Amino acid sequence: MTTSADQTVDVNGPTPDLKRVLGPKLLLLFIVGDILGAGIYAVTGQMALEVGGIVWLPFLVAFGVATLTAFSYLELVTKYPQAAGAALYTHKAFGIHFVTFLVAFAVVCSGITSASTSSNLLATNLLAGFDAVGWHVPQGNVAVTFVALAFMVFLAGVNLRGVGESVKFNVVLTLIEMSALVIVIAIGFYVMAQGNADMGRIVVFNSGSDRGLFLAVTVATAIAFFAMVGFEDSVNMVEEVHNPRELFPKIMLTGLGIAVIFYILVAISVIAVIPEGEIEAVVADEGKVLLAVVSTGAPGLPIDKIFPFMTVFAVANTALINMLMASRLLYGLAHQDVLPRSLGKVLPGRRTPWAGILFSTALALGLIIAVTFLADTSVITALSGTTALLLLCVFAVVNVACVLLRRDASPEDAFKAPVWTPFVGAVACLFLVGPWARDREDWIQYQVAGGLLAIGIVLWVLTWLTNRGVRAQKTGFRDIEHLEDIED
Repeated sequence: MTTSADQTVDVNGPTPDLKRVLGPKLLLLFIVGDILGAGIYAVTGQMALEVGGIVWLPFLVAFGVATLTAFSYLELVTKYPQAAGAALYTHKAFGIHFVTFLVAFAVVCSGITSASTSSNLLATNLLAGFDAVGWHVPQGNVAVTFVALAFMVFLAGVNLRGVGESVKFNVVLTLIEMSALVIVIAIGFYVMAQGNADMGRIVVFNSGSDRGLFLAVTVATAIAFFAMVGFEDSVNMVEEVHNPRELFPKIMLTGLGIAVIFYILVAISVIAVIPEGEIEAVVADEGKVLLAVVSTGAPGLPIDKIFPFMTVFAVANTALINMLMASRLLYGLAHQDVLPRSLGKVLPGRRTPWAGILFSTALALGLIIAVTFLADTSVITALSGTTALLLLCVFAVVNVACVLLRRDASPEDAFKAPVWTPFVGAVACLFLVGPWARDREDWIQYQVAGGLLAIGIVLWVLTWLTNRGVRAQKTGFRDIEHLEDIED
């Protein structure tokens, strides 16, 4: 069966389906914008403290692990092009409703923790920007939290308008965030060209801990992984992409390649511009490492007053895409009977999953308040680390699912990953989950993740009670035939 580009395949019954509005350019900007967002601002300084001048290396290793997992996602999304993503693959591989639900809940929580990280970064830089231009505004936790909460409500409004409007907004934000990173890179290379940078530092390992090279790079890679995630969000947009089996492989891998090039150049610029011995002081001023590169490398230019606002747009982009992903995943799961069907409701006119948007926004607001005022640690470190921890666990499951699902026949035009990649990807992800990949003070990430999963278990019980009278299958997911290609 084939349809025109303007038609949708009815896989969910009489309710409205999602609208296919994403072509290759919008999909590429979606993926690049998601990967390039808040991560580079949040974690670069922490990585530099851990490995010194070779801060570019953990980015490269994280890129390798992410690419291995991306191969598994590509094989699965072109085989099962439906919005439920990792949860769908888990169910098809294992068939255990409880495991499926926990994976789904972990993915939703990772999007919400990532968006919450971004909202805190946004609030911090926005208030710093106002202060730099002479508007003396409060800078404490209360002010940052208020701005972060207001921003999440604003994102919900954008999301409700529709994926077309949201993705167009994403295009603008992606171009701004890429421009901000280009400024950092340009200033770094300017300092190098002037002979004011010690280029020998970029190959020098210098850890602030007592760990050796291997363990220090492992810890820094686990930190860097927060900056490499985002590609997996796109699979939850598959029902809004034209001809997904053709577009996804080349667009996802291209997006990952663009992101790692930016990251390596930014990492080199940080080491080139910030004098040795000053990284620790810069990192203490949370979320402002790249701003320090701009103000230090180009002190005579007013760009340091503009850059905080460019940072605001960059991290806003990450939050927007994370919340898009979370709401679409909730929509897909509700239509698969893994979550209550009420979460799958779609606005008839706008054709946006309004129930999923409101539910994910409420969770994000609660998480921001709880971590800000109850956790005795850096909000950004706790939330970014929790995001990476949750997704590494999910990625390990997806890699295993890819191996198991090779027993099922695939469409002729589906992507086929190399035989060995899901095995290596699963082992690498599980290795980065371990406590050896974190500082002892960062173990709070396990507590946050464990608390979220405990909430998930409670929700699983409520979902089972809600759906037991209407579930088409005992395990939750209904049998759905493969979608046919949607031709342009």
